[in-house]
Amino acid sequence: MDLTSSYWAWISVNLLPALGFILAVLVLAHILMTRRSPPSTLAWLMAIIFVPVIGVTLYLLFGGRKTRHMIESKPLLPDPEQTIDSDELAAGAYIQHKRHGVFRPYAKNSTVLLSDGVHAFHETIRLIEEAQESVYLATFIMGKDRTGSWLIEALAAKASQGVRVRLLMDALGSMKINRRFTRHLTAAGGKVDFFMPMMRLPFRGRANLRNHRKILTVDGRSAIVGGMNLAHEYMGPKMAPGRWLDMAMMVEGPSVANLETVFRSDWKFVSGETLPESVIPPWENNDKRQATLQVIASGPDVKGDSLRDALLTWIFKAEMRAWIVTPYFVPDELLVQALSIAARRGVDVRIIIPRRSNHLMADLARAAYLTYLQEAGVSVMLYQPGMLHAKAIIVDDTVAVVGSANMDMRSLLLNYEVALAIYTPAVIREVDAWMGWLLSHCLPRQTKASPFKELAYGLGRIFAPLL
Repeated sequence: MDLTSSYWAWISVNLLPALGFILAVLVLAHILMTRRSPPSTLAWLMAIIFVPVIGVTLYLLFGGRKTRHMIESKPLLPDPEQTIDSDELAAGAYIQHKRHGVFRPYAKNSTVLLSDGVHAFHETIRLIEEAQESVYLATFIMGKDRTGSWLIEALAAKASQGVRVRLLMDALGSMKINRRFTRHLTAAGGKVDFFMPMMRLPFRGRANLRNHRKILTVDGRSAIVGGMNLAHEYMGPKMAPGRWLDMAMMVEGPSVANLETVFRSDWKFVSGETLPESVIPPWENNDKRQATLQVIASGPDVKGDSLRDALLTWIFKAEMRAWIVTPYFVPDELLVQALSIAARRGVDVRIIIPRRSNHLMADLARAAYLTYLQEAGVSVMLYQPGMLHAKAIIVDDTVAVVGSANMDMRSLLLNYEVALAIYTPAVIREVDAWMGWLLSHCLPRQTKASPFKELAYGLGRIFAPLL
């Protein structure tokens, strides 16, 4: 054996294990000092202790949650003062807006429920085509398909007219998209960027912090917010076999400025460009603008977990019902207990989920939670026709919520998310009618399962905090 071989053999036998041990200890210390739920902490500790090389690597890539640097470097802009001239808030359902990421509730909005992908697609195209000053569009997934191409062409057409067009995609969700796919848009003067590239150094767990927000704002006057991504599975000009069921809310009014604020914050963080605020005259009262809405943003750029805390607040206050529509149900323990307590005190708690989602691990992880909640009196309804991707909540008749967040730990504790809380009875009834239609296509979940499935469900719950 020559000298060089001996040198590398010594390094591999002595130095590398020592460095690996030191790195594992540092990672373990970081996990223990980071504010996490006990199940998440235990899951990461087990992964690093029993499979240290894989566990440490995965934690460096995906273990991040909130970092002080990210909160300080990407603050949500302050919300302007405005008097609420509505008595719909007397019941106190709204969330205190002094908290970070929680905007003041505004009256004088109009809303349109977009209950399927065809309606949402045509309204998205219409808003883009009617834009005069700005089109800001954020999505988790941009499809490299006909739907994505149609949207890129519509954005490019407006950019060529001098409209300020900005398209923000999550680097993981839209990993199939390259600069060539968006070249028509950039050639026309629009700008495209990707949120948090996967391989950015240093890692610091940032690959785990995805921008799951879906926002379209046009001229600061109109917006669409919800759970729909911009791909064929979610939307298109006509009905298509196998399309997922999803929904969104179109808004016109002062709350659009809050959604634009969230987008401008995200865009500045990614591109460094400061976008101007839209200049909007005061909104006047009319029959169509009677909705009181509140924008709630959550994520690593927000101190605390604003959306999760809002959900817990509403559930603990619930007196009659708490209905939840979500594609994935992998909640943290506090949310499980809140739903269980609500059901045990007589609240009609319903969880509406797809019979089978597009993520097997999420389905395995949800089973144990669902069985526990059913034993507490929660009704679990399974949507039968196909994949259900919508996210919506109704608590009593005082608040409905439509947004981007799934009812899982990733959305509520990790991702950048945005939600629209609705406090106007007429709009809540529209969401209620949509949920009623949804329930007509559902069957109750059966709790009995084979021993093999019970074992799989148990293993799924152990690894749920890592999903």
